[in-house]
Amino acid sequence: MSGTHKPMERFDHNAREALADGRLRSALRKATGQFGERRRAAIEDFGAEEWQALRERGRALKDEALASLDVLLERFASRATAAGTRVHWARDAREACEVVAGIATAAGAKAVVKAKSMTTEELRLDEHLTQRGFESVETDLGEWIVQLAGEVPSHIIVPAIHRSKESIAELFHEHLGTDPGADVIALTAAARQALRTRFLAADLGISGVNFAVAETGSILILENEGNARLTTTLPRVHVAVMGIEKVIARLADLPVFLRLLPRAGTGQRLTSYQSLLTGPGGRGGGEGPRELHVVILDNGRSRMLSRAVTRQALACIRCGACLNVCPVYQNVGGHAYGSVYPGPIGAVITPQLAGLGRGAALPFASTLCGACRDVCPVAIDIPALLLDLRAEVVAQPKPARRLERLAFALWSFVVRGRRRFEFATAFARFAQRFLITGDRIRSGPMALGVWTKGRDLRPLAKDSFRALWERGLKDEGTPR
Repeated sequence: MSGTHKPMERFDHNAREALADGRLRSALRKATGQFGERRRAAIEDFGAEEWQALRERGRALKDEALASLDVLLERFASRATAAGTRVHWARDAREACEVVAGIATAAGAKAVVKAKSMTTEELRLDEHLTQRGFESVETDLGEWIVQLAGEVPSHIIVPAIHRSKESIAELFHEHLGTDPGADVIALTAAARQALRTRFLAADLGISGVNFAVAETGSILILENEGNARLTTTLPRVHVAVMGIEKVIARLADLPVFLRLLPRAGTGQRLTSYQSLLTGPGGRGGGEGPRELHVVILDNGRSRMLSRAVTRQALACIRCGACLNVCPVYQNVGGHAYGSVYPGPIGAVITPQLAGLGRGAALPFASTLCGACRDVCPVAIDIPALLLDLRAEVVAQPKPARRLERLAFALWSFVVRGRRRFEFATAFARFAQRFLITGDRIRSGPMALGVWTKGRDLRPLAKDSFRALWERGLKDEGTPR
């Protein structure tokens, strides 16, 4: 991507900007609403009980794989190598980018086509390749749109969800010379024509990996447009980048995820294309690339394995369902998060990959309504993860946290003594006279001002309950 993410440290500022954009909110509500309806229809067609059983099976398979991840990764690498795949290991984003650039250089590649991949977005691989002199073009329609616009994706499966049809028509008119009033069919045809020339000229194709099978050394790539299949077959070299959490034990486990992922993400019974690749297909004159490289990436994932509560985040299959039901995401969109992984799952994954120092605000970008947990196809308890991360953030020794602790310590001191409490409430009743407008406190200093900026706050009653009781509760009809 040629665009840059907004700073995740300023989520509150980013969110306020997004909330002021009516067109963005309209586009988000429309798109996420459609996905929600399709998902419900797909699950109803499947059957609620069978769906729940399938979710539990999917989670059990992921838990099994994560529990023996080291063994399965070594097995995958061994079987893949035996099939002719060249396996590379990368500890972090820098190493992964260097590996891919090294493969491109060794292959004498100049033009690169890239299928949709959240992992390569995480690495900022496009930017790295461009800096090294390679021409890297996204081939997924949504990814290509945001690349043309100089933006970054705002959704895990629908990168251009924040854009309206009209804004895309304007973008294509600027870059491709199409009619500014072109309809969806004409815009898609123009994109197809422009991208086909890129496929034919490319020396190197780059993709992600949805699942890697340890038993056979195979990788599975799912898509709906056919661009990934062109990316992985037309160029003479194919590089697939996968996080360590993508591996599963057996080929027989795949059908579970092939039913879960499309229903949860897009409301489909099955994705349009499933490419199961075992070794390079082009050796010996067959179809496909002559070289297949798989880059296995850690980039902070192994740290998440150490605790059961954080380990479950690695069970995510990147369907995007949690984004589509999240009230926060529906109002602010993906760019506000400042990360390639937005929404509830992004608020969990990003602080663990980027560090709580940068991602401290994201675990608080949630209402904890639980909708994300309910729709997750592998039953990840996202609210529990968010609460766990919030506790870690609060425990950090920062000046703001020290002030918060001081405030709570003062509150504890006041409420543990009757005279202190009575004095404090009497003082508060006196002070609030200067802050009341009508029957509400409309402004206040420091934290009180932040609270009343978006909410009403009722003032303290003139008399406390204890004072009324001691006067005998003289209101008529009140029992003594």
